Amino acid sequence: MDAGVGTGATKLAAPSASAPDTDAATRPKITLPSDVSDTFTPEKVGDPTQDTILSDNAEFVRALDAAVVVGKPDYPPLSFYTDGEGTAASQSWVKSFADSNQTITGATQYFNRRVTVKSEILAFITYCGDESKSFSTAIKTRKVNRTKVTPKSYVSYRVQVKKSDAGVWQVLKISSLRGAASCQP
Repeated sequence: MDAGVGTGATKLAAPSASAPDTDAATRPKITLPSDVSDTFTPEKVGDPTQDTILSDNAEFVRALDAAVVVGKPDYPPLSFYTDGEGTAASQSWVKSFADSNQTITGATQYFNRRVTVKSEILAFITYCGDESKSFSTAIKTRKVNRTKVTPKSYVSYRVQVKKSDAGVWQVLKISSLRGAASCQP
């Protein structure tokens, strides 16, 4: 989950007519700087509920990246896509970058995204992250900390989400395993 040096502008946008779910929540529009990109596979699976969960998860990742870019653990879009332990864990991760005067840059690919719906309001998402082209960057010097690609460049994620009253699938819990065998190329 990476982002680079920039402003991480945020705008509010109404859901598009092609949105996979008809929930009325106005989701924040998250803009990452040009040196940061996140790609998600699959983006959709053809089921309206799962498609909304996948979309909200992708926006959570972008919000997390944008929060690191602006150095603000309390970044409003991040709070929009999290609740409870998910908020605390996400804010702690962002704070670790801010406290060390670091940000992130590069391209991260998220793949093998799978949704397991447990009820109308509870689901789990599992996926892999390829961080082999993502790096930390010193804010003051803008020096990129390029690391070698190793098995630890690949991360397995398990995320518990709950549908809010507004229809947003918010992260309640997130765990990761760096170097997971299931995510290796």
